[in-house]
Amino acid sequence: MLARLAVAAGYPVLIASSRPPAAIELTIDVLAHGAEATTASDAAGRADIVILALPLGKAVLLDGRDALPVDELRGKIVIDAMNYWWEVDGVRPDLTGDDVTTSEIVAALLPDSRVVKAFNHMGYHDLDEGPRPAGDPDRKAIALSGDDVEANDVVADLIDLLGFDPVDLGPLAEGAVLQPGRALFGANLSAAEIRDVVEQAAA
Repeated sequence: MLARLAVAAGYPVLIASSRPPAAIELTIDVLAHGAEATTASDAAGRADIVILALPLGKAVLLDGRDALPVDELRGKIVIDAMNYWWEVDGVRPDLTGDDVTTSEIVAALLPDSRVVKAFNHMGYHDLDEGPRPAGDPDRKAIALSGDDVEANDVVADLIDLLGFDPVDLGPLAEGAVLQPGRALFGANLSAAEIRDVVEQAAA
């Protein structure tokens, strides 16, 4: 869905999975026509902005191995769109603590990348139906959080170009409100409504 929105906005889009590029080409052609199938390392190396949208348990391995192309992601803006689902990821106490967000865990795996949390709280149906031009009174918002202010601004611009109002929540730790079970998870709201929810959650 994100690839389709990005293609529609005029971005060149690369898509990678755990399977060889040839195995996903038909799916991409049908669901995100105009995007290019490639490998994870190639996509990470060529892209200016990388979106991680895979099962969190496959990105954060229990044995400490690097599941992500860490070297290719150095210096890159990496958008963490992942959520922890025990049904998919298994029971992982390391991903459920209240002392650190899952995005902070991802950032620790990618210390030389510029990690921003975004695109995880809205369902794909709402993403599909939601894009509106700037200023449209029915435009919905996407919240984001990150420790790198300039990276946050770049992601905010991307959100705007995809047809949503960006709402910057501040540092990566503030993205806790976006996680499953928290106040903004599943939110399909306007920017003003998101700010109201965040204010109430902090009260």
